[in-house]
Amino acid sequence: MNRKQAEALRDFPELAGLIALSEAGWRFVPSQVVDGRLTDLHGFRAWPEGWTDAIRVRSDTDVMAVRSDGNEPPGVVWECAGTLAQVVEGLLSLPAPDDRLAPRLIRASGPVLWTPAENR
Repeated sequence: MNRKQAEALRDFPELAGLIALSEAGWRFVPSQVVDGRLTDLHGFRAWPEGWTDAIRVRSDTDVMAVRSDGNEPPGVVWECAGTLAQVVEGLLSLPAPDDRLAPRLIRASGPVLWTPAENR
């Protein structure tokens, strides 16, 4: 953990989950800024074969995450909503897509998630 992360964590302990995701290979992009203030934060983790995990954070009590398969259109095979701590715990305990215990049953159709070209 770098100095800036340590300072942010001291001021906002709920960020520990986002730091844990970042250390596990997640990438984050601010998705909406209103009046110079970040209102939404989106993160993703791209897996081989096109699988994608994604998270949307609006506040420490309004968080949602999904895993989608690599098909067109993507199918949602896992989802979780709740507090930042609950959703991060769910994501960190979610088996890798190629694990035999990973969810595979499509529960809903998902949106096409944008990811940078180098992660496809």
